[in-house]
Amino acid sequence: MNQLNLTDVTKYVEENIGTFHQKRIERLNKLKLKTVLKKKNPYLFKAKHLLTANEIVQGIADAYISSGEETIFGDWLEGLAIFINQKVYGGWKSGIPNIDLEFDKDNVRYIVNIKSGPNWGNSSQIAKMKSDFKTAQRTLRTSNSNLMVVSINGCCYGIDNRPDKGDYFKYCGQEFWEFVSGDSDLYTEIIEPLGHKSKERNDEFMESYSNMINKFTRDFIKDFCKSNGEIDWNKLVEFNSGKKK
Repeated sequence: MNQLNLTDVTKYVEENIGTFHQKRIERLNKLKLKTVLKKKNPYLFKAKHLLTANEIVQGIADAYISSGEETIFGDWLEGLAIFINQKVYGGWKSGIPNIDLEFDKDNVRYIVNIKSGPNWGNSSQIAKMKSDFKTAQRTLRTSNSNLMVVSINGCCYGIDNRPDKGDYFKYCGQEFWEFVSGDSDLYTEIIEPLGHKSKERNDEFMESYSNMINKFTRDFIKDFCKSNGEIDWNKLVEFNSGKKK
């Protein structure tokens, strides 16, 4: 085990955080109004008494952005965790399907599946992860039958007061970052570098976001509003049901 140098962590974050922001913008630029409208419930818009095109457009855009950012940032944090673990324990990005990180500590091989937060999956997704862990264990023991393998579901934020799940352990937030780094304070120490040039990056994102909202509002009015400006709910419902393109 090597002592973690926080300067290395700060440098990694500052050199790579731009990737997260760039992917946010790229995903935003790929968004199509009618594609996302097809996936939304028009009856809910009506029930919430939404009266303007802008309200509807901004609501669906914000929901889309929020769900995407969680995934994008989760992937980015996975890379950070692997980088930190490599520095401390010599860990590596696993080549086993659906395993993110492998490393050795105290004669134990840890296999880690990294998620963003603790509430990441339903029962079938968790069952799939457990199956992936068992497959990975069999793969590793094929070459070394005496290898002790421990499976970990690591979550970058949150808390779980029952980490022992029987087939695997679930470490969240502070426990996860201490697990990969050996540093009990890392979960708070990485906050500062994450803000590197955040204002400039967010200003760039907001410019793209504002342009998209304006463009989508214009298109919504053209396709789903009456000549007096009122939302044509029948037309919106017909489009959502596939009757009209």
